[in-house]
Amino acid sequence: MSAAPETEGPLDGRTLIKDGWFMEKNQQWPGQANSLEVKEVLSHCRSDFQDVLVFESTTWGKVLVLDGVIQLTERDEMSYQEMLAHIPMFSHPDPKSVLIVGGGDGGMLREVVKHTGVEHVKMCEIDGKVIEASKEYFPKQSTGFADPRA
Repeated sequence: MSAAPETEGPLDGRTLIKDGWFMEKNQQWPGQANSLEVKEVLSHCRSDFQDVLVFESTTWGKVLVLDGVIQLTERDEMSYQEMLAHIPMFSHPDPKSVLIVGGGDGGMLREVVKHTGVEHVKMCEIDGKVIEASKEYFPKQSTGFADPRA
């Protein structure tokens, strides 16, 4: 779950872009901020659960931001997804059924279905808008959604 910056009312992710820069600064990481230069805002909406922002950055590719917190960038998402998926998959002698809690960006699913012995994957994601954004803007990330085992 992402931790939104302190605001009054629902967060509008577009307000975090100033002078062409998105800045992630919140109570989750006190004393720290992260900024990315924005080339273009590709999508922005408020789901029933959170603010969903997708933008193209100048150096990190497309970026998914939920409630003001960067969830992934095209440039480095695989390092997170691969570690999160493969360590538990290789720790089990013969995984057949896998449950993914969350994971709406599809990266974990993409990595899990690389294991040919897996017969069924169930993903429980509360926010359909995250899945929609991933399918539209992160096609390399969301390939697992098309796998018949999912």
